[in-house]
Amino acid sequence: MGSSTMSADTTKTHAGSKYDRLIAAAKAVPPTPTIVVHPCDETSLRGAVDSASAGIIRPVLVGPERKIKETASRFGLDIAGYEIVDAPHSDAAAAKGVELIHEARGELLMKGSLHTDELMRAVTAKTGGLRTDRRISHVFIMDVPAYAETIFVTDAAINIFPDLDAKRDIIQNAIDLYNIAGFGKMPRVAILSAVETVTSKIPSTIEAAALCKMADRGQITGGLLDGPLAFDNAIDVEAARIKGIKSEVAGRAQILVVPDLEAGNMLAKNLAYFAKADGAGIVLGARVPVVLTSRADSPRARMASCAVAALYAYARRQKAPTVAA
Repeated sequence: MGSSTMSADTTKTHAGSKYDRLIAAAKAVPPTPTIVVHPCDETSLRGAVDSASAGIIRPVLVGPERKIKETASRFGLDIAGYEIVDAPHSDAAAAKGVELIHEARGELLMKGSLHTDELMRAVTAKTGGLRTDRRISHVFIMDVPAYAETIFVTDAAINIFPDLDAKRDIIQNAIDLYNIAGFGKMPRVAILSAVETVTSKIPSTIEAAALCKMADRGQITGGLLDGPLAFDNAIDVEAARIKGIKSEVAGRAQILVVPDLEAGNMLAKNLAYFAKADGAGIVLGARVPVVLTSRADSPRARMASCAVAALYAYARRQKAPTVAA
């Protein structure tokens, strides 16, 4: 598993940005009960406190109580109003966090200062974990200043070499997030490869074509799929026109589905560091959304991750995706 979220530039201004609208939408709904696992450093604890102060989440802090309180004291973070569930170390905190989800104490799980692997091991455990029939996958929700749309990149953090069935679930998870969390309806999904033609020499092109046919047959629902598409003709109308590609997706993609984790990780980091994009991160396919943050995140990106997960949880609770981001 790669790093979960990212931010290349915490100094740029974001007036009226996509994330600001997202955060405003999350503030407009009731705070979501959130299990925060092992928030024992400044960035993870501050992310939870900031999101709680904004009215996005209502946190339960799980981890070594003394260490959490020492961190709060050292960095001037007020946690007096938050419940702390003591757990001796990060593995125990992850297990306890999952247990609290089973006890209906929270609707979101949020990563603190433990490794992603530690948290996901508890989430994916065959006994007592949070698995569902759906494959668990990660979505980057990226605010790219140069692109008009909020762009999803999936999967760049969980599934290393997903097969066709896993890709079906990866795509469905991303489509569901887009539709349910209020980004819009029927997102345009580009299944990426190196080329836009189907060739036996590049297996990802064959899988892209198969996934499009699966959508035609109702095995993937709620989105418009096209692929294989190279990156340029997925996001640039002129590039698609030059190649003679005519589809509702080409040049205007909202969800980018990568062939494997390596490609996704490189794409997301290129967007972050070359295009100065922020990347919020969320894991789907478990019983509850999992908010993944990293030390490199800007405070705004961390809050955006909470906002996306909270909107998704709220809409599922209401069973009516009416909140617009």
